[in-house]
Amino acid sequence: MTGLEAGSATANRVSATGRVAASAHAVFVIVCDPTRHVDIDGSGMLQVASDARPLTAVGQTFDMDMDRRPLGDIPTMAEYKVRCTVTQLIPDRLIEWSATPAGQPASGVVWGWQIEPASETTCQVTNYCDWTNVSTELRANYSVRSGGRAWPVVPVDRLKKSVENLHGISTEGQLPE
Repeated sequence: MTGLEAGSATANRVSATGRVAASAHAVFVIVCDPTRHVDIDGSGMLQVASDARPLTAVGQTFDMDMDRRPLGDIPTMAEYKVRCTVTQLIPDRLIEWSATPAGQPASGVVWGWQIEPASETTCQVTNYCDWTNVSTELRANYSVRSGGRAWPVVPVDRLKKSVENLHGISTEGQLPE
């Protein structure tokens, strides 16, 4: 990797940033394909995005099968499904989506990839999770279910691993042009 430069956490957001050896367009293509999210995922939670297609517009949805056990934080929570809805999309620069467990009201959590070209063959990527819009009630419920653990639901080291995985995929020539 040309450099994992930062991992940060604030009261409502966690992120990891690094340089990836691929063009901004190539990275955008991969992060907009939910079927590739499992390959990128550093948390171990993403299982499969069945019937997903590349994302091209705000409002599109995709379902993801999840497994909470790799994080080991909520013993009673294992496999579940989330419905993801694209909330922001700027070609070659940004993809963001909300993730809501099936049959539940919107949680207010958003996930995303921000991409900044550094050259024609490298870019700076930031993988983030933001829970600014999560209700006080949901925050408290998560804390109870996780044995007193506070947000974020995925630690910064797992986001760093996702950035590293994305870089690894790009250097193995697995990113589309």
